[in-house]
Amino acid sequence: MKSKNLNLERIWKQFEDHLVPRLRLKLVDRAVYSHLFRHSRLEGKCRLRFSIAWLGRGTRLCDGPVRAAVRRLVEKGALRLIERSKSGHVVEVRLPEEILAAGPHDMEAAKESKMVRAANIEELDFLKTKALRQAIHAREHGLCFYCQQRMSVRKRCLDHVVALVNLGRNSYRNLVSCCMECNSRKGESSGPDFLLWLYRERRLTASELTARLRALDALAAGKLRPAVQHPDTPIGSPAHMLGRKGRPPGSPRGL
Repeated sequence: MKSKNLNLERIWKQFEDHLVPRLRLKLVDRAVYSHLFRHSRLEGKCRLRFSIAWLGRGTRLCDGPVRAAVRRLVEKGALRLIERSKSGHVVEVRLPEEILAAGPHDMEAAKESKMVRAANIEELDFLKTKALRQAIHAREHGLCFYCQQRMSVRKRCLDHVVALVNLGRNSYRNLVSCCMECNSRKGESSGPDFLLWLYRERRLTASELTARLRALDALAAGKLRPAVQHPDTPIGSPAHMLGRKGRPPGSPRGL
């Protein structure tokens, strides 16, 4: 097996003497990396599929600290995240010499670049940064999500379809760009209820109501992803924007 070609003594010394202080790895980071290394490179595999629950059992740690350690190791370059889904992670576990091969400038740049963590748009708080808030506004193309009236920049805001008091989240699936009037009138009511109110007030036609309700369904299903940067690129880089001309891939026209 490939593991027979590894100089384990050299790898361990590189890890403890150079990698740990250079990357400022915490004890939990060291435990997680060691466990993943044991089940990947030591067995002749570069890549490993695992779940957080499995990793937690193996390291005898709670899921929260384990998940945070995986994120830090990805950010610091010790792991390369290939895939992340509800079924688990697929990572490439890098040897210490592969990590150390990156120059000090590259390591510092990666640390300071404010990468979108976890490589998963589903976990992002879209109220956290201006770039993420602007992505929600851009998705609606200057129209109020509810009444479909064109808005000026000064008269638009973000609204929770499911209010925070009703356990709504700051997810792209629950945030829309809308006019200040709709935001004020909607209050804590649900998205569908407010759309029906707009229809009764003759602010929407029957066909517009149907289209808006379909848009709500698409939003909740994750089909209206905003055009944020690829998870492996820094916020603000235009080179890897998802979608074209501000429209996320697969989003229906007119929604």
